[in-house]
Amino acid sequence: MQVPSTTSSTTQSSTTTSTAATDASKNMLDYNTFLQLLIAEMKNQDPTKPMDSAQYIGQLASFSNVEQAVKTNAKLDAMMSAFALTQAEGFIGRTIVSADGSIAGKVVSVRVASDGAVAFLDNGQSIVLGPGITVA
Repeated sequence: MQVPSTTSSTTQSSTTTSTAATDASKNMLDYNTFLQLLIAEMKNQDPTKPMDSAQYIGQLASFSNVEQAVKTNAKLDAMMSAFALTQAEGFIGRTIVSADGSIAGKVVSVRVASDGAVAFLDNGQSIVLGPGITVA
């Protein structure tokens, strides 16, 4: 069975880190792709030379590992979200100062997104919650 290459043999030196990360994620096999490849291999095997049972068991073990990794990642995502919400709750009502001291105020609300948390202050300003923030 012919499988096309998923990587490019040419690279550009001006590629940014974010572009490289996006390209890397496109080239990774996900759970559904793995299942499709396994099913295609089983459909297209030669009936007169069936797959070696050791190979079949090895592929099933790989399938099980991929499935467990997907479940683990989902649980870790849920835990990280719960942790971020718990941490954000601790900022409400407290006074914070940005790392450079240019923004300060009392936190009235916090928005938690996948890229981090942002505190909204009583004076209308906002601060990204990260290293260097002083909480009083």
